[in-house]
Parts: sequence; C-alpha cells; structure tokens
Amino acid sequence: MNQQLIADRLGISRATVSRCFTNHAGISPVTRAKVFQIAAELGYAHMETRTRTRKLPPGRMDLCVLICTETKEYFSGGYESPGAQILEGVSEYAQLHGARIEMHLIPPDVGSFDHPEFQRITGLAKRKANGVLLIYPFPEPVVEGLAERFPLVSLVDQYEHNAIDCVDVDHFHGVSTLVDHLVEAGHQRIGFYTRKYQVEAGWSFRRYSAFIEKMTRLRLKVDPQDVIGVFPRPEVGLEESFELAAARTQAGVTAWICAADHQAYDLILGLKKRDLRVPNDVSVTGFDGIERRGNRPALTTIEIPFREIGASGTQRLAARLKKRFHQSQHVYISGRLREGNTVGPVRG
Repeated sequence: MNQQLIADRLGISRATVSRCFTNHAGISPVTRAKVFQIAAELGYAHMETRTRTRKLPPGRMDLCVLICTETKEYFSGGYESPGAQILEGVSEYAQLHGARIEMHLIPPDVGSFDHPEFQRITGLAKRKANGVLLIYPFPEPVVEGLAERFPLVSLVDQYEHNAIDCVDVDHFHGVSTLVDHLVEAGHQRIGFYTRKYQVEAGWSFRRYSAFIEKMTRLRLKVDPQDVIGVFPRPEVGLEESFELAAARTQAGVTAWICAADHQAYDLILGLKKRDLRVPNDVSVTGFDGIERRGNRPALTTIEIPFREIGASGTQRLAARLKKRFHQSQHVYISGRLREGNTVGPVRG
C-alpha cells in the first residue's frame, strides 16, 4: 500500500518503486533519491519491512540517512533542496556498491537521541543500520547519542566530535572567489549577512570567518556594523535584519555576501521593499548554487557540488565501517562561481 502511494505521488509504477529499494541497476540515482524522499515524508520504513523477510547478505551495508529539517520546509517547493541533491549522490554510490538506504526527516526541535522520533526508526532503535549519514546541522546531544552507537559521517556540516567524519564544501575557497569577483567589479566596502537558526548553523560561522580572512588578506576594512546576524552583533528578526541591511547600504555598503542562497533571495526582496534595487543600488551574492524558481533573479553564487559530496560521504562511511576507530577525517570539495545578474559595478 505504501509503495503504491509513493508510485502515485511520483507518477511511476509500483514495480519501479520496489526496485528502488533493492538497488536494481536500471533505476537512475535521481529517481531513487525522489522515492527515498517521498518514503520519508510518508514514514515508510522500507529497511524494516524487507529485513524481516530475508537474511542479509554478508558484508552488505544498510545505511540510514537523517536530515534535520521540518517536513513542510523540506518539501516546500520554494527552491531546490540541497538535501535532495546530496541524496542523489548517496543513492548513486549505494547503487554501485549494493548498499541499501533508508532516509528519515528529523525535526530540528528533537533535542536528544532518546526522543520518540528516533525510536520509531527501526534501523536505529534495533541497530539494523550499519552506519548513519547526517545532512544539515543536528543538536549536539543528538550527535553524541548517535556517535555512541553508529559510525557517522556528516555531510556539509562539521562537529566538534573526534569520532565523526565530514565531507563538506571548501568554504574559504568559495567565499574568497566571491570577494575577488566583487572587488573586480570595483567593490571595496562589502558587508556580510546571515541569520540565526533553530539549530546553530556552523556553516554560517565558517563562511563568516572565511570572509574576514579574505578581507584581511586584501587589506580591506570591515566595519563591525556592516556584519548582520553574527555575534557580538545583536540577533534580530528577519524584517529588522532587512532594515539594518538597508541602513548600512545607505551608509555606504556597496555589496553584501550572504551566507546562503535562501538568505540572499530574502534579502533582495527585503531591500526591494525598501526601494533599494539589486544590482543597481547594491550587489548581493549567495552561497550554495540552488536552482532558482519562479521570478527570482539569477543569483551570483557558489555552486556546491552536492551530488559529489553525497557520493564521497557515502564512500567515506563505507571506509569507516571497515576501520571504526581510526582518526576522523574531514574532506573539502571546492565549489565554483556561477555568475548571475545580482552583481554590478559600484554606483557613482
């Protein structure tokens, strides 16, 4: 019944859905990733269902993918989800190496591994999963609880835990590329914009530190007031952050580097409501490379190789399963600049 629901949602056959869960060679990683996402939304625990019916082949990996997000936000459709792109890479590696994947969405307000949200996941509660992939930042108590029980690899977020491997984008290379691009367009006074999240966003801090390092290397001053959303500046709401950005733009900031694309899209709209045009009055860049939808502008950003990160992270977890207690490793993969129409020359 659940497989038929998934098939109906995606407009594919039930047989195709079934084959996604058995690593059939004829199914593309993109289709498998979409099936896993809908399965997570419906709460369909395919790992549990199938492991009851037959004995697992020796050496076969059963991996659990956990994504820290609200279901509504993940499937909002406002923009392409990075988690979906990462899952395509995970699916691709799993298909090539005979691993089975089960995906679950975990709400950000789940604060510990003892929460019922985790107990409903049979692959975790009954130790059926061999290892776990984490997507998006999780609260530290959750990470601690998982690390005590499973080999972990985090994708696009780093933790201060010596037993967790990470595959991430090269934040400094990306931010450095954005700053160089803005400087070439004549910008000298560049601000940094981010905001607070329910679970602390380490990636935002790393991009901020990369921004400060790059500006220091170029001997470009950063006025502390031109930084929004980072301690020790006050933490403010979304509309107030737009007010601050508009005020700093009027005070001389000619470009904003946003820590993420969704922040940049929101900031552009917030500035527009305050009669500031992008890029005529001020330039804005993002970081992620998510695909725009609707009438949003083509954003100048750094494209993160999410699919490659997913495949590399799954490969790293497979290696960790063989050498559980080796020292952790962090792997950084460079993104590339994608020029849009949100950066222009400094206004006269």
